[in-house]
Amino acid sequence: MATKHEKILEYIENLEVGHKISVRGIARELGVSEGTAYRAIKEGENQGLVSTVERVGTVRIEKKHRSKIERLTFAEVVNIVDGQVLGGKAGLHKTLNRFLIGAMKLEAMIRYVEPGQLMIVGNRDNAHRISLERGAAVLITGGFDATEEVKQLADQLELPVISCGYDTFTVAAMINRAIYDRLIKKEILLVEDMLNPKHPPIFLKLDDRVENFHASVRETKHSRYPVVDDKGRLHGMVTAKDVVGHDSDERIERVMTKNPITVTPKTSLATAAHEMVWEGIELLPVVNHQHMLLGVISRQDVIKSLQYMQKQPQIGETINDLVLKGFDEVKGKNGEISFQGMVAPQMTDPLGNLSTGVLTTLITEAAHRRLRKQHRGDMVTDNLTLYTLKPVQLERKLFIRPRVIELGRKVGKVDVEVSEDGHVVAKALVTAQLIER
Repeated sequence: MATKHEKILEYIENLEVGHKISVRGIARELGVSEGTAYRAIKEGENQGLVSTVERVGTVRIEKKHRSKIERLTFAEVVNIVDGQVLGGKAGLHKTLNRFLIGAMKLEAMIRYVEPGQLMIVGNRDNAHRISLERGAAVLITGGFDATEEVKQLADQLELPVISCGYDTFTVAAMINRAIYDRLIKKEILLVEDMLNPKHPPIFLKLDDRVENFHASVRETKHSRYPVVDDKGRLHGMVTAKDVVGHDSDERIERVMTKNPITVTPKTSLATAAHEMVWEGIELLPVVNHQHMLLGVISRQDVIKSLQYMQKQPQIGETINDLVLKGFDEVKGKNGEISFQGMVAPQMTDPLGNLSTGVLTTLITEAAHRRLRKQHRGDMVTDNLTLYTLKPVQLERKLFIRPRVIELGRKVGKVDVEVSEDGHVVAKALVTAQLIER
């Protein structure tokens, strides 16, 4: 039987896109407390079912697929620019294809306005009206208001007109940054990307017997299964090792491993892979916030997915990419590699010295790149021991020399030396968990 929380989420999911939602309205409609309704709406926001806009409220939006994650809704734009909705609130759930800056003559600007766009413009009433008539929403910069005619037209066409206090350049930079962050996020594989809703997980129940386990093995050729109760909540995992020496009529609940390690759909695959390697786990159950079993992922599936993503082009640059961007790889006579580059202003702390966080990133990235010369697989830093010997000032040239001191099937150790002008400024020992391909 579904809980109140699940019933509210199901109710929200069945609402039409654009429908306005309130805590009090849901509490009254479903006969639950306002606290329960509030928590369910927040969960709906986390799942991408609704979006909350200050001074407007919460609206049902279309749940985004990973392929369209880089698109922003107009409701999200309002939150990004700290804006105020002047009209067209019914269209806040819609997504924008791209934004256009109206910094040209009206006759020239008209040629570029298309449906689904966001026109970023100042106090130009005619530009507001024409943009709406051509199917584009409007973002008015400088804190200006819109005419009543424009507001009524926005409500009629269900296209938002938003006002914010920032200038055009700042607003464009903020929206572009949000889209850029989405592009990076899109490239990060999550557990939910692997789950196939058409193939529900194979599981055993608490009341099943060991003979049911053996029957499942013969049927599926698998050797480990999650164990759930009658409501589908996960209670344990049972493997071939657990049932050895037990009678065929022994209850699964008596032989299973309780409180197994789990992941959620929003867990990154890299984290799941590290958990599997570190704990020696072959199968991880996937659960939701109420510990209901949603599926399982195997170590082999995770590694295949990570390998596939490595073959795809990188769209956005992460912090690690940006930190190491100004460093060149140099090959020595004996085949060893090192990295050299300048300390840029963005890499320093308030005192003008190389930031400890940046130094840590440089060391771990150099160690990983050195390990990849000998290990063609994925890796996650397990331990870092860092000794900083002296500060490094702005615009000084650094030399980073990673040296492999141990490399096994599952663990690699790298000694990293950082020097400046012939003097050692930092040393580190990096231990990484290796994932076989």
